[in-house]
Amino acid sequence: MRTDLVSEPGDAARPDEDFAAVGLPACGQGGCVVVLDGVTPPSDGTGCLHSVPWFTARLGGALTELTVSNRDLTLSEILAAAIRRTADAHAGTCDLSHPRTPQATVALARWSATTVEYLVLSDSALLLRGPDGTVTPVLDDRLARLPRAALATAALVDARLRNREGGFFTAAADPDVAARAVAGTVPRHSVRALAALTDGATRWTETFREGDWTALLDVVAKEGARSLIDRVRALEDADREERAFLGNAKTHDDATVVYAEL
Repeated sequence: MRTDLVSEPGDAARPDEDFAAVGLPACGQGGCVVVLDGVTPPSDGTGCLHSVPWFTARLGGALTELTVSNRDLTLSEILAAAIRRTADAHAGTCDLSHPRTPQATVALARWSATTVEYLVLSDSALLLRGPDGTVTPVLDDRLARLPRAALATAALVDARLRNREGGFFTAAADPDVAARAVAGTVPRHSVRALAALTDGATRWTETFREGDWTALLDVVAKEGARSLIDRVRALEDADREERAFLGNAKTHDDATVVYAEL
């Protein structure tokens, strides 16, 4: 088995709000990949005493442990349990009902000798490559399908769209959102390799249109996760002034890539 993991903050002066892990059980049977993209909070606060990196570390750590040690639970059940465990860790000190309480997107995969399970919540991505080279993206596109006018105002996103029916869902303090994730299972023999990426890394395809998902996974497989992030950074720098691709988005975002050849 070959794995490759790179996570880089968008700003060296700020902590990386992403989380990434590869879990390989001591028994040698299967493994898992966990990627979270912490949601950067607004300047007016979140109702929480803790930082986004604190939250993603707690949630990511719980997801990694539960995914490896609880094979009798589905990934949706594991996500619900991890959200509940993380919420319990700060419910006594923080207002978890605040719409911007710390939260994250999720991309999760687990494989055994016979199956590959997957789960994606919000705009991180999971790519599955078959034995014939075909790449299947697993995406939760609810955020991408929202009208641009609705996304123009951050307050509107919080009040009407975030973690609400008709909007989009992230892993925050409510374990029930786990049932909203895109999840499924495919035979192990149908997956040769997989990659989990935050949207800071998928910009190569989704923002700059440098290539489709197959081309993106080719870069990671042949050149490494570091090369994909370096390519994204070069494209961001080239568009820093003109903003032809980035628009109002931040120039650099936290970017994470985890690749595994099964």
